[in-house]
Amino acid sequence: MSQEQPRRPEPVKYGDVFQVSGELASKPVAPRDAAAAQAAESIILGQVQKGGPAAVMQSAADVNVSRGVLHRDDVTEATRQHGILISQTDAGGQRIITEAVAGEVVGKYVVAGEEETTGPPLSALSPVAAVTIGQALESVVLSAGDKPVEESDAAAVQAVESRASGLDKVVPGGVAAAAQSAAKHNARTMADEKKIKLRDVLGGAISKLPDDRAVTKEDAEAAVAAELRNKLDMTTYPGGVAASMVTAARLNQQQQT
Repeated sequence: MSQEQPRRPEPVKYGDVFQVSGELASKPVAPRDAAAAQAAESIILGQVQKGGPAAVMQSAADVNVSRGVLHRDDVTEATRQHGILISQTDAGGQRIITEAVAGEVVGKYVVAGEEETTGPPLSALSPVAAVTIGQALESVVLSAGDKPVEESDAAAVQAVESRASGLDKVVPGGVAAAAQSAAKHNARTMADEKKIKLRDVLGGAISKLPDDRAVTKEDAEAAVAAELRNKLDMTTYPGGVAASMVTAARLNQQQQT
């Protein structure tokens, strides 16, 4: 009697957790998709929305990783190409927030007022506003704040600080200097609980930058290149410095179109 082969676990797809159609519905929710959504919510809304699209995506991605059908660094190609879009419309004093993944709406909800957010005001969603380098750095506190600072993180921070300031050197007392010091400390520290985390150096990044301005595609490319050069596996960290800069640059480009 032949023994049945164990069935390969099925991944959680976008169509399983969202009312979407088309190609996206059949795609598994990937960890980097979730990280991008968390970064977008953190940048625009000031926090990851409890029970919102990013939280749902993270739960689905965690299941897919635990089932062994995806790896932590996986990303859906549609999300890589088209990114995450957060937009708003005003209705009777309330703001209706719409979130889309690769052009497909995955969430729509109402925010009653700006006092409900803890980060950049919701006016950042308007076409005339743009996500700044400082805001993108501070969003990492929410999307990857528990990650110990590594040389790759410090390099990415230095790259964007340099582009913001126009200086080729690390600014004493600035966010890049703090990141470099943390990376050196962590390299000598074995216990994770004693390592300095990204939240420790990127909190209040806006006030630590000598100058702040809107994130551009070139800023994101500089952050990605710096992070990749300083990682043995040549990948960026989901929700980390480079990933958040890429998300911010995409959001800024989308607002201009």
